[in-house]
Amino acid sequence: MRDYPLQKVRNFGIIAHIDAGKTTTSERVLYYTGSQHKIGEVHEGETTTDWMEQERERGITITAAAITCFWSKTEEQDKKDASKKYRFNIIDTPGHIDFTAEVKRSMRVLDGAIVVFDGVAGVEPQSETNWRYADEAKVPRVCFINKLDRTGASFEKSFHSILDRLSKSAVRMQIPIGAEEKFEGVIDLLKMKAYRFEGNMGDAVIEFAIPEAYLPDATKYRAELVERIVEHNDALMTSYLDGKEPSLEELNATLRGAVIDNKIFPVYTGSALKNKGVQLVLDAVVDYLPSPLDMPPVKGINPKDGKEVERHASDSEPFCALAFKLQADPFVGQLTFFRVYSGIVEAGSYVYNSTTGEKERVGRIVRLQADQREEVKTVYSGEIAAAVGLKNTKTSHTLCDENNPIILEQIHFPEPVISMRIEPKTKADQEKMGIALKKLSDEDPTFKVSTDAETLETLIAGMGELHLEILVDRMKREFNVEADVGKPQVAYRETIQKEAEAEGKYIKQTGGRGQYGHVRLRIKPLEKIVEGAKVRKNITREDHFEFINNIKGGVIPQEYIPAVEKGVREAMERGIVAGFKLVDISVELYDGSYHDVDSSEIAFKIAASMGFQDAAKAAKPVLLEPVMKVEVVTPEKFMGDVTGNLNGRRGQIEGTEERGLARAIRATVPLAEMFGYTTVLRSMTEGRASFTMEFDHYEVVPPSVSAAIVAERK
Repeated sequence: MRDYPLQKVRNFGIIAHIDAGKTTTSERVLYYTGSQHKIGEVHEGETTTDWMEQERERGITITAAAITCFWSKTEEQDKKDASKKYRFNIIDTPGHIDFTAEVKRSMRVLDGAIVVFDGVAGVEPQSETNWRYADEAKVPRVCFINKLDRTGASFEKSFHSILDRLSKSAVRMQIPIGAEEKFEGVIDLLKMKAYRFEGNMGDAVIEFAIPEAYLPDATKYRAELVERIVEHNDALMTSYLDGKEPSLEELNATLRGAVIDNKIFPVYTGSALKNKGVQLVLDAVVDYLPSPLDMPPVKGINPKDGKEVERHASDSEPFCALAFKLQADPFVGQLTFFRVYSGIVEAGSYVYNSTTGEKERVGRIVRLQADQREEVKTVYSGEIAAAVGLKNTKTSHTLCDENNPIILEQIHFPEPVISMRIEPKTKADQEKMGIALKKLSDEDPTFKVSTDAETLETLIAGMGELHLEILVDRMKREFNVEADVGKPQVAYRETIQKEAEAEGKYIKQTGGRGQYGHVRLRIKPLEKIVEGAKVRKNITREDHFEFINNIKGGVIPQEYIPAVEKGVREAMERGIVAGFKLVDISVELYDGSYHDVDSSEIAFKIAASMGFQDAAKAAKPVLLEPVMKVEVVTPEKFMGDVTGNLNGRRGQIEGTEERGLARAIRATVPLAEMFGYTTVLRSMTEGRASFTMEFDHYEVVPPSVSAAIVAERK
C-alpha cells in the first residue's frame, strides 16, 4: 500500500540562473518541512543538496539532487497530522549553463517547477534557457522573486522583466512590504492579508492586517489579479462582470486549472537567505502545481506495431518508467534514477528495457535525500527513485512491463561546443582512464569521448571550460586517475552553401573477383543558407543529415543502399575544409550501376565516400563556429571599455539595460574569441564586472578567420 494518495504528491524542480538562490531556497524547504533540523548555507559549504566536494568548494550546483519531504499548509492547525501532509519529490537543478543537461532531463520527468529569480537582476540568460526547456516539456511553473533584501532589489522591475522576456501570462500573487534592508514581509493579494516571518529561522508565519500605506496598491493589483483569473472561467467571468465578487474557493480552483494548463504563472516574492516568504511558496505548490493525476497521460510507441499508446498515473496500469539520470556511487555502484509514470515496481523484480529489448533485474531500490539513501521495497506510480543493479540501462531508456511494451519519447540533449585532448600520466592510469571516461559519459549525455583518427589521441568534448574542468577533477577524485589535458578547442562544424552533383566510381581488378561500385549523388543544404547569415538557430538535434534513396528500376540493388548511406556518413565525419564534421546536408542517391559478380557493400561504401567528397568540394563548403549568447554586468563607468572589447572579439551588441547600479550588456560573440575572457574582464573593470555565457547558434566563419583555422589544422 502506498503511504500517500497520488493527489497529495507533488513532483517539482527548483530552477534558476546561477546565483539566483536555488540551493538556499532548497535548504529552507528542507528545514521548514522538517527534513533537516539545521539550515545548511552555500557560503559555509554545508548544504544538503550541494553534496559533491566540487559543489561545496565552488559554491555552485553541478548535479541535480533529488530530495523527498512532507508539508502541510501554513494555515492548517495540526502540523503533525500525517493525513494533512503532502509529499514533495524535489529536484534541485544547476544554474550554470555548462550543466544545462541536468535541467533538461529534470524538466522531462517533473510535473511542475519553482523558477527562482534574483530580485536585483530579474530575468538572466540562463533563466530564459530554463524557461524554454520548461515550455518544451509543458511544465507548469510558480515564480519566486528572491533576494528582495539585497541593495538594488526591486520586485516591480524583476516582475516586468518576466513579462517582457519570458511570458505575458505572469501574475502578481504577492507584493512586498518594503525593499532592500527595509524588506519586512509580503502581502497576499488573493486573501488581502499581510505576513511577516518571525521566530528562530522565520518559522513563525504571522498574519496581520495590510498596512494603510500599502492598501491602495494592494487593492489595485488584486483587481488586476481577479480579472486575469476569471478570464479562464466563463461562468465566473459573467458573474464578475455583473458585479458579483467570486469567492476565494472559486478563484483558487480556477487559478489552479489555469496554472496546470500553463495559462498563468503566479509570481511570489521573498528572501530565502533572510527566511522570508518560502513557506507561502510551498503553500502555492500545494494549491496550484499539479499532482501526477492532474497531468495528461504519458504517450509512447508500442515497439511491436509502432502504434501510439498511453499510460495513466495509476498503480493498476502496466508498469512504465523513464530512466533520466545515471550516477556512479562509490558505495553501491551505479544508480539509475527513474520516474514511474504508471504501475508499480518492486526490488528484486525483473523489468523490460523496451529501448534495448533486454530484461534487467532491479536489485535494490533507494529513495534519495541528496547523497543519503533510504531503501524501499516498492515504488508506485508518480514517484521518483533510483535503482541499483541495472547494467545496460542508459539515460532516456524506457523501463516497462514485458507483456505491455511502450517506448517513451527520448530526451534530446544539446551537442558539445568545446573539446580538448586528454592523456593518462602513467601506464597504470591508462586502463583506469578508459573506465572512468566510460562511466562519466554514461552519466552525462553532453560529455562525449572520441579518438582522433589521425593522431589517435583521446578527445573529450563538453558544454564549456568549467564542465570539462569538473569532469577531469572528478576523474582524479572519484576514480584516482591522473591525466594531462590540452588547451580547449572549439567544436567547429562544416556545411555547404549550394547544390552540387558528383559521380563516385570504385573499380579494382585483383585477378579473380574484383570490386565494383558506382553511384551518382546530388547534395544540397538541408536549409538554404544565405551567405554570411545565421545558420539555423539552436542546432541541438543529433542528426543534421538527410539521405534520400531515389534509385529507380533497380540500377543499384537494394542491399547496397545502406552501404552507400554509411559511406556518405563516414565522409561527413572527416570533413572537407579543415577536417571537421559536416552538418545540415541533404544527400540524394539518384543513379549508378553495379556488376553481377564484382559488386560488394565495401565497393559501394568507398564509391559513395569518394562521390560525396567530390560533390561537397563543388558545393561551396564553409566552416561554422559556435556563437555564444554573452551577458556582461559592469559598473557604468566601464561600459565603453567592455563594449569596445566585445566588438574587438567579433561580438555583436544586442542591447543594454540597467541592473541596479550596474549596466547589463547583451551580445553574441564567437566562442573562439571568449577563451581567457574572465581575466581580461577583471583587469579591465578592477574586478567589478562579471559575465555569463551560453551557446546560441552556429554561424559561418568569416573568410579571413577560416583561412587561419585551415592553415593551423594542416
